[in-house]
Amino acid sequence: MKFSDFTYKRPNIEEIQSRFGQLLHNFNAANNVAEQSDCMKQINQLRSEFDTMLNIASIRYSIDTTNKEFEEEQNFFDTYTPVFASLQNDFYRALIKSPFKSELQQKWGQQLFDIASLSLQTFSDAVIQDMQEENKLVSEYTKLIASARIEFDGKICNLSDLGAYEKSKERAVRKRASAAKWKFFADNADKFDALYDKLVKLRHQIALKLGYKNFVELGYNRMLRTDYDASMVADFREQIQQEIVPIAVKLRARQAKRTGIDSLKFYDLPFNFKTGNAKPQGDPNWIVNKGKLMYDELSKETSEFFNFMLQNDLMDLVSKKGKASGGYCTYVSDYKAPFIFSNFNGTADDITVLTHEAGHAFQVYMSRDFAVPEYYWPTYEACEIHSMSMEFFTWPWMHYFFEKDTEKFKFSHLSGSILFLPYGVAVDEFQHKVYENPEASPAERKKMWLEVERKYMPYIDYEGNEFLENGGFWQKQSHIFGMPFYYIDYTLAQICAFQFWKRSEENRSQALNDYVKLCKAGGSQSFLNLVGYANLRSPFEKGCIKETIEPIEAYLEEVNDMVL
Repeated sequence: MKFSDFTYKRPNIEEIQSRFGQLLHNFNAANNVAEQSDCMKQINQLRSEFDTMLNIASIRYSIDTTNKEFEEEQNFFDTYTPVFASLQNDFYRALIKSPFKSELQQKWGQQLFDIASLSLQTFSDAVIQDMQEENKLVSEYTKLIASARIEFDGKICNLSDLGAYEKSKERAVRKRASAAKWKFFADNADKFDALYDKLVKLRHQIALKLGYKNFVELGYNRMLRTDYDASMVADFREQIQQEIVPIAVKLRARQAKRTGIDSLKFYDLPFNFKTGNAKPQGDPNWIVNKGKLMYDELSKETSEFFNFMLQNDLMDLVSKKGKASGGYCTYVSDYKAPFIFSNFNGTADDITVLTHEAGHAFQVYMSRDFAVPEYYWPTYEACEIHSMSMEFFTWPWMHYFFEKDTEKFKFSHLSGSILFLPYGVAVDEFQHKVYENPEASPAERKKMWLEVERKYMPYIDYEGNEFLENGGFWQKQSHIFGMPFYYIDYTLAQICAFQFWKRSEENRSQALNDYVKLCKAGGSQSFLNLVGYANLRSPFEKGCIKETIEPIEAYLEEVNDMVL
């Protein structure tokens, strides 16, 4: 069934509450584990029905944020998702207290009970109104970003459209495009500041109501992190500073040399080669057709998956007016259907976002038959292993998209993945500072950003751009507003994906088998257990970052990037 034919009906929350309450009563009154398991299946089906409608509404809204009907449905879920969370919490509480807990653990796995336990620590009925307000503020941010209408090159552009101009061979064009983008943020700075200020204070208030000192630990628990904590993440960030930042500085120096720019400015950073960046050699339909060929050849599993996506119109890829920014993959559970959302703009990002989001979609497609919805997806840092590793497993087919520019793309992709790591940990450290100091003013938060930016990205030169020199860059990062503490996940996963890159160079078949095995495991284990299951090393392990990055650095050093 094509996505356009998916049935949408706004859930009747009173009816759901009644049905859920009856099923929970039956669960608690059950006489044995078989009866409780049967009740669990019925509860999970009801949860799936609500989640399906939520995702259909969310997808439609992100495709067109100007549609009033879609906006109304998004507002409905902003209001009632916390109410539904209360019902789920009742289920988790009953699960933890079940007299048949040990038998249920044996049947459904320990991870479900760990998730239930953490979830109970992140919610109570006392914070429902606060969470409703939090959802509404996040939706306001999405709409504000999508509202950008920027005159450039005789066109009206959104932020995604400007991305192509920011990579132009012409330095003057890059500079103008970057200035136009940041003018939008500067013109709306008060709105972004007010939104984030409300979100930070609201999240702190929620944390206090739930018995936490501040939002940091609550944020970690919301992310369902069962086997690492903030101190381990701080140590990881320190290793990135020691091992990766010096490499990043060298890579930026190489970039300046090969592009013939004496001193890189912030608007030069996306520009990689004097002859122009690698870009796909065809339009979006051509890219999708090449993608089909690639996934048909990669493996029988990826072929089945990508053809399913195509046959059911489960991708909305091209940037357009009113569309939300960025890219994502979600899952419509009643239809067992992943959905990929992106904003193609004619740059190499079109290929990396396609392979990245296809990595997410492939994983959930492979784990879609779990009876426990908690296992469709793993926690976010494990999810990003699937996406970032898929970017590398598809390397042998990059010539389909880039033709003569293939080596350009590979060098940019691999070096860009290294350059991302300092930024990724900067975003994480910034958020720790913010939520440890919730009463800080917007201006003080911007100073916090400048501190971490200088620490991890000392090469950035804003050349007098007042908004950026005052610490406003982070306001473009939607995760900071919408998913607090969801960013270190990318950096942890990148270290794992680099390991898959190395292994695929040595024994592609074995590496791919472990990758598929990891995808099939879904969320049935915790992050570090999944890492071990895939025969990868923990990013937290002493020496892991240094030893993982050495072959990557050696590969890049062997490339004569001056001739690309």
